[in-house]
Amino acid sequence: MSSNVQTKWGQFGTLITVFFFWGFVAASNSILIPVFKEKFDLSAGQSQFVELAFYIAYSVGSLLYMGVSNLLKTDLLGKMGYKTGISVGLAISAVGTLMFYPAAEFANLNLMLAGLFIVGLGFALQQIAANPLAISMGDPATGSQRLSMAGGINNLGTTIGPVLISYAIFGSASATTTETDLNTLKAPYLLLGAAFLLVAAILYFSSVPNKIATEETLSSDLSESLKDNSRKSAFSYPQLWLGMIGIFVYVGVEVATQSNLPQYLSEGLGIPKESVSPYISLYWASLMIGRWSAAVGAFGVSAATEKLLKLIVPFLAFGVFLGVNSGAENLSDFYPYAGVILLLIAGDYLSKGNPARMLLIFAAMGISALVIGMLTDGIVSVFAFMSVGLFCSTLWPCIFTLAVSGLGKHTGQGSSLLILMICGGGFISTLQGAVAESIGIHYSYIVGVVCFAYLAFYAVTVMGILKRQGIDYDAKITGGGH
Repeated sequence: MSSNVQTKWGQFGTLITVFFFWGFVAASNSILIPVFKEKFDLSAGQSQFVELAFYIAYSVGSLLYMGVSNLLKTDLLGKMGYKTGISVGLAISAVGTLMFYPAAEFANLNLMLAGLFIVGLGFALQQIAANPLAISMGDPATGSQRLSMAGGINNLGTTIGPVLISYAIFGSASATTTETDLNTLKAPYLLLGAAFLLVAAILYFSSVPNKIATEETLSSDLSESLKDNSRKSAFSYPQLWLGMIGIFVYVGVEVATQSNLPQYLSEGLGIPKESVSPYISLYWASLMIGRWSAAVGAFGVSAATEKLLKLIVPFLAFGVFLGVNSGAENLSDFYPYAGVILLLIAGDYLSKGNPARMLLIFAAMGISALVIGMLTDGIVSVFAFMSVGLFCSTLWPCIFTLAVSGLGKHTGQGSSLLILMICGGGFISTLQGAVAESIGIHYSYIVGVVCFAYLAFYAVTVMGILKRQGIDYDAKITGGGH
């Protein structure tokens, strides 16, 4: 299914600023973890409360959204408007960032965690509204590519976030001092809150549409082939509830791998916490590299040009990482990572655009990367762990697309339920932190291996489920990031 509707790039450019903020804050949490661990004398597991507070808010926010919609007997965003919903979500997140001022003043961990929780609540509402809105801003057939582009902007935020927050807390992206003061958190989070409010106002008064066509779904290009959308609820479809588990473990392994990375760098390689931001930045840049490549199809270029861009764009994204971290010490140590990017390109080529096949290939690569990381040490293990970001970069769109396929009128409910499962980022991170206390941080990455194993299982299982419903993926379908 296709149309001649052109992408509204001006409106879309305004919208995707919120995707940047999601990434900026999510990645910056990794810098807070070692700081909180030291200042509040926390265990490895307790330090992951930072991720738990942030990501559990997505579940609470999604449940609140569904509860309010049920009370109103109508979809909340349908009533208040999608653009308005995003603006309200930004205002809620601003309240959370402002809580960092009294939290730092009184050195109160609970207040800081509450602040992160409220930021996450606002992000949940923004996520629920922004993803379908991005799809509707142009031809539905290229909606998934627009989400990929938005995901790439999200990961630009994740690449820049650790660097700027590290500068704010330690005075540089690779500081030599280990002394930190919680009061240094006040200014950056006050500025972040002000930015949230500014963007909320700009968005509210912009030409970004407040409504979307209800028939445009995440799988609109497949709607004509669906044979069974008469079931009573989204839970009636096994691809959805199996996909919910998939989203839970995917976000879990994506977040847990990097949130436990500072401790591994410190304990395994002796790198001080003040110097880990380039490594965290590269992890999130890896997600950006994959998603920028997946967004190429949104520009309507020829097949030959698209193939060429898929070779060039990943290395351009890698160049962005190098530019952002140009002030870091020993930046040349990261140059060999360009070789790892070739594996991403190879996996993309082998998948031939089939989301189930892509999920299977990159889940297998993720397992291999974590096993190599656990069996080696030094920069080899670091590159192996960081490459998980590359192999996770395409998994959100794969799982999301497969999980909502065939849901028909239940697609909206299914999308909300998938966003509900973003909480896996907090739970899996906390689990890995607890495992690290028992068997050591190096081998705690076995938790990620289990997560990828489930994703491989889902990839194989869902192909059979969808074929029995008359859905067979042969065309390329990509999507955006959380």
